[in-house]
Amino acid sequence: MTKTDIAPQNAPKRVFIKTYGCQMNVYDSDRMADALAPHGYMPTQELGEADLVLLNTCHIREKASEKVFSELGRLKEVQGERRAAGADMMIGVAGCVAQAEGEEIARRAPMVDMVFGPQAYHRLPDMLARAQAQRHLHPSLKKAVVDTDFPEEDKFAHLPAAKKEVTIKRGLTAFLTVQEGCDKFCSFCVVPYTRGAEVSRPVAQVLAEARGLVEAGVKEITLLGQNVNAYHGVDAAGRSVGLGELAYLLAEITGLERLRYTTSHPRDMDDALIAAHRDLPLLMPYLHLPVQSGSDRILKAMNRKHTAAEYLALIERIKTARPDMALSGDFIVGFPGETDQDFEDTLSIIRQTGYASAYSFKYSTRPGTPGANLTGQIAEEVKTERLYRLQELVNQQTTDFHASCVGKTMPVLIERVGRMPGQVGGRSPYLQAVHLEGSTDLIGAIHEVEIVGTSTNSLVGRLKQAVAA
Repeated sequence: MTKTDIAPQNAPKRVFIKTYGCQMNVYDSDRMADALAPHGYMPTQELGEADLVLLNTCHIREKASEKVFSELGRLKEVQGERRAAGADMMIGVAGCVAQAEGEEIARRAPMVDMVFGPQAYHRLPDMLARAQAQRHLHPSLKKAVVDTDFPEEDKFAHLPAAKKEVTIKRGLTAFLTVQEGCDKFCSFCVVPYTRGAEVSRPVAQVLAEARGLVEAGVKEITLLGQNVNAYHGVDAAGRSVGLGELAYLLAEITGLERLRYTTSHPRDMDDALIAAHRDLPLLMPYLHLPVQSGSDRILKAMNRKHTAAEYLALIERIKTARPDMALSGDFIVGFPGETDQDFEDTLSIIRQTGYASAYSFKYSTRPGTPGANLTGQIAEEVKTERLYRLQELVNQQTTDFHASCVGKTMPVLIERVGRMPGQVGGRSPYLQAVHLEGSTDLIGAIHEVEIVGTSTNSLVGRLKQAVAA
C-alpha cells in the first residue's frame, strides 16, 4: 500500500454512532459526538469509513442483548475489511445494555474496545486513549476498557459545550436532558438498575445549554428525563426548582418558541407544572403520561403507586387547566397475572381518556427486575391477541384525533422540504407531521396553517399567515 492510500496524520477521524431506543439515547449520542470533537473525531453516516463505531444501546425492548451481539457480529466483518485495506476501526458499546452486561460483552466480543454505561460518556476521551494503548499489546493481553460505575461527579459539568456548527446540523428542534435515573422501581423496568437514582441538573446548567441551542437556531426544545417531571434542580440560591418553575424560566429565553418534555410519571404531575401548562403558550398542549394498565390490581403488581381513578382524576385536572391538551400513553399487555377482566379495565381507561397516540407492548421479562420472578406468566398467544385488540382501539382514537383537527388553524413549525415538489413539511403542536404547499422560504419559522385533510400518518394543510419568527 502506498502513502496515498492512507489518510494523512492530521486528517479528521470519523465516528459512526448508531443509536437505539429512547430520545435520551439520541441526546446522549449527540453529546458523545460533542465530547469527541475536540479530539479530532467528526461524525459520519458511512459505516465503512469510520475509525470509531459506537453502539448506544437500549435495554427496554425484548431481546435487546441478542440484538447487540448480532450487530457486533456484522461490525466484526466491517472491521476486518478495513484492516485488510490498511485502516482500522475501534468499537465501543455504550448505553443501558452496556451498563447491565458490560463484562459479558467484553468476554463474548473480544473485538470490542470499550464498554461504558450512560453515566460515563463524559469520560469517553479518556477511555478511548486507554483503549488505543491496549491495541499495542499482544492479543492475549488486550482487554476492553469497561466503565460501568455510577460516578459521583456531575457528568454534564464535564462535557464540553456543543459546537455551534454541530448544533445547527441538528435542526430546528433539539433534545435537552434535565433529569436522569429513576427512583420508582416499577416491577417491569430495568431503568433504575441501568441509569441509577434520580438526579436533576442544576438550573443554571440547563438554562445555559438551552440558550446555546437557541443561539444556534433551535426553535423547539424537548426536555428529557426518565421521570422528567420529577425534576428538582438547584438554583444559584440553593433552592430546589421543579419542572413547572423551570418551564417559566425557559419561557424567558428570547427566540425559544416551543417547549416539550418527556417522559412523565403520574405521581410527579404537580400543581406548579399543571399551572405552567395553563399559563405558558410555548409549552405545547401534548403530554406523554404513561399509565401502563387500567387495572388497579395490575398497577399494584407493577408498583406504579397510583390507581386508575387517580390517573383519570389527574387527566381531568390537566384538561381543565389546558382544554386543548392531547394525551399519549404507554401500555403493557400480558403482565404476569393479568386476567381477561384486568385487560378489559385497560381498554376501559383508554376509552375514558381518549389518546391522540400511544405506545403498546407485550410484557417481556427483564432479568434482575421483580417482574421476572412473578408467577402467572401469560401465554404468548394471549398477549398477542390482547395487544392486537388494544392497538385497534388506540389506532382508531388516533385516526379520530387527526380527523378532529380538520377545519382548525394551528401553528406549524416548518422544518423541511416536503416529499412532493413545491411542498414543505413541519410539525403541529401535537407532534403530527403536516404537509402543505409552499416555498422553502417558509422553513425555519412557525406559520399559521389551516388543516384541510388527513393522510395515513399526517395532516394536510394550507398556509394562512406567518407568525413572526
